Amino acid sequence: MTPGQKDFPNCPVRKAMTLIGSKWKVLLLQSLRDGRLRYGELLRRLPDISEKMLIHELKELVAVGLVAKHAYPEIPPRVEYWLTESGQQALPVVDSIVVFGRQHL
Repeated sequence: MTPGQKDFPNCPVRKAMTLIGSKWKVLLLQSLRDGRLRYGELLRRLPDISEKMLIHELKELVAVGLVAKHAYPEIPPRVEYWLTESGQQALPVVDSIVVFGRQHL
């Protein structure tokens, strides 16, 4: 447990922020909402993310079950990512962020 988690182990806001609380995770969920995307396409859709950060955030989203990944045994490697059912459940949160952002542009 990280500091603070032991004090509020059942806090739903903390849990949600742990799962999707970075700008990159929200942007990745938004990018994947329409279906499967390859790594390179995600990199093109988020041109200001570093490759290291993209790999890190995708690994975390896969680890918590919001995103699924399939690596094809090909040369060059082809990897696709898509939202799981749990990832789809996060989309209303992403939609709310979109509405809030539009109101404050």
